[in-house]
Amino acid sequence: MSYTVPKTIPKTQKAIWFDKPNAPLEYKDIDVPKPKPTELLIKVLYSGVCHTDIHVYQNDWPIEASANVSGHEGAGVVVAMGENVKGWEIGDYAGIKWLNGSCMNCEFCEQGAEPNCPHADLSGCTHNGSFQQYATADAVQAAKIPKNADLAKAAPILCAGVTVYKALKTADLLAGQWVCISGAAGGLGSLAIQYATAMGYRVLAIDGGEDKGKYVKSLGAEAYIDYTKEKDIVEAVKKATDGGPHGVINVSVSEQAMNQSVDYVRPLGKVVLVGLPENAKVTVPVFESVIKSVQVKGSYVGNRKDTQEALDFFARGKVDCQIRIIGLSEAPKAFDQLKAGKVMGRIVLDTSK
Repeated sequence: MSYTVPKTIPKTQKAIWFDKPNAPLEYKDIDVPKPKPTELLIKVLYSGVCHTDIHVYQNDWPIEASANVSGHEGAGVVVAMGENVKGWEIGDYAGIKWLNGSCMNCEFCEQGAEPNCPHADLSGCTHNGSFQQYATADAVQAAKIPKNADLAKAAPILCAGVTVYKALKTADLLAGQWVCISGAAGGLGSLAIQYATAMGYRVLAIDGGEDKGKYVKSLGAEAYIDYTKEKDIVEAVKKATDGGPHGVINVSVSEQAMNQSVDYVRPLGKVVLVGLPENAKVTVPVFESVIKSVQVKGSYVGNRKDTQEALDFFARGKVDCQIRIIGLSEAPKAFDQLKAGKVMGRIVLDTSK
């Protein structure tokens, strides 16, 4: 699949704009941004829609947002760049991530933990994101996408993909061990199943509904538990995994699911927290956790190395993003469907529509 560089860069473009949190989402004309000396200007062709976009738009996270354009799973073509940019060429395929830029000088950046940089610039939060036809990104943090990639399917890798891949690395499992993925049929979960399978793990998926059960098994899940039918989730998970999974990736936004995972993980197991439900807390029983030597870890988005590794799995055909493409103008509908829990896989916006 080939994507060409436009002959001229327009002065205005279509975007999904909101004046302030919870204000109406407008499909309107805005100015095309100009890249700073260290930035790329990317013609965004596709952008995934993530639950994070909704949280930032609704302003229900304890994070200070200032952007007027959401989106942080943008995939497109480099059409211009600042005078200080190195290592990029016009026509390269580039990805816009949640981490748009970082200082590269603090203790966190120096150890490869750029997402934890206190000066991080975040796409769709503090930096206008990918729900527009042209967007800027720091040249150091922008993701290099292979030239043979389907950009529509590459877009979700830039957040959903790298996030679950990093979470699986954080779980630090061995091939052949069980990993439980809670919220398995969603945008993150559907990719987590595939990454886990490609990494040699056995996957137990948890979600609700028979249709989701068929879906997650088609992606490689060995076992499925339907939380809408199972009365005792903890015992069901232990039974399915012969004593509990060695690791748990919590990508659901259910506080109850997160708390249950601490109970059903096997001794020496790792519980990885990824989903961010508002004001949720995980209660860890001290005695049982000590006796079982359980580890509870938080996992944020990945760094540059994690991103390139996640894209490599995709480029080699080990991971296939399950997407449904709609027009950029339909972004408000995508928000509604995500909030209603009606999305399996990922909705991707085509910025030309």
